[in-house]
Amino acid sequence: MNGIGMWEERWHPLRQEWVIVAAHRQNRPWIGQTVSHGAALDPVYDATCYLCPGNTRVSGQTNPAYQSVYVFDNDHPCVGIHAPEPQSAPFPFRNRRADGIARVVCFSPAHNVTLAEMSVPHITDVVGVWQQQTFDLGQRPEVNHVLCFENKGSVVGVSNPHPHGQIYATNFVFKSVEIELEASKAHWNEYGRGLLADINTAEQQDGRRLLYEDAHTVAYVPYFARYAYEVYVVPKRPVAHFHQLNADEAESLAKAIQAVTIRFDNLWQMPFPYVMALHQAPTDGSAYPFYHAFVLFQPPLRRPELLKYLAGPEIGGGNFLSDTAPEVTAAQLQETSLIHYRNRGK
Repeated sequence: MNGIGMWEERWHPLRQEWVIVAAHRQNRPWIGQTVSHGAALDPVYDATCYLCPGNTRVSGQTNPAYQSVYVFDNDHPCVGIHAPEPQSAPFPFRNRRADGIARVVCFSPAHNVTLAEMSVPHITDVVGVWQQQTFDLGQRPEVNHVLCFENKGSVVGVSNPHPHGQIYATNFVFKSVEIELEASKAHWNEYGRGLLADINTAEQQDGRRLLYEDAHTVAYVPYFARYAYEVYVVPKRPVAHFHQLNADEAESLAKAIQAVTIRFDNLWQMPFPYVMALHQAPTDGSAYPFYHAFVLFQPPLRRPELLKYLAGPEIGGGNFLSDTAPEVTAAQLQETSLIHYRNRGK
């Protein structure tokens, strides 16, 4: 079977749930909303951008003339050290302070680039900031989990196109990681091996969905992908937190991220939107030998002009229905060049 008409259910071992793969639906008639990608290229510097070097933010703080990666406390935090004490809630409800730290990470001083257009040394600097921030914030007693992420593209709700990500250091563990922790621990107890390491091995042996591999990192569209172009970027050596990677492994991770994001952009010759998150173990002081950190890309598009809308099965039922076969979307990405389309001919 070529995968185009694939129709089956696949088990998602990290989330412990079924994913319906109904690839025969990909080209069904569509008269709903579509996405336009005709925006003009942004300038290198934008005087109205609150993330560009030297500009003043809404807080009144002025950004320094930064030359590489720049981190600052979010001016509109969702969690923070100054969160108010809430009024008590009646049973069976509960509440508490929105305690934690929220930060913004500007990946580059240039307003008009993305990770896909950055050099490996520059992306390695970004990885180094994620590592240091995870370690530093994880030492704080009020922080139980550190989530580093990037929202790219207006279709995922980004309010500013300047290349940047965010960090939420919270007093709770994000639900996706909680689910992964339970599944990983159960697998460890049953087989004496790491779950994600076994997934890596299966993907390497199959090979059809691989997008990148070197001595330290592997990247692939997973067998159980929920989004059409979902990608896992996984260190081969199991680590619970990314700050445990050595220098060679961190550089390898940067190379894999560059390769994946270039393939994304080259697929349809456009800045490819996605949500990227670093999945790491809690920072509550406990040991998590069974948890394997990884980077997860979840792009919302299933065609150049069409979003993957979350509707009845996903929101109403809680399980994903995928309109594409992972083998087909992986093959499409594999066929793309590793030279960014904006850099060809330079």
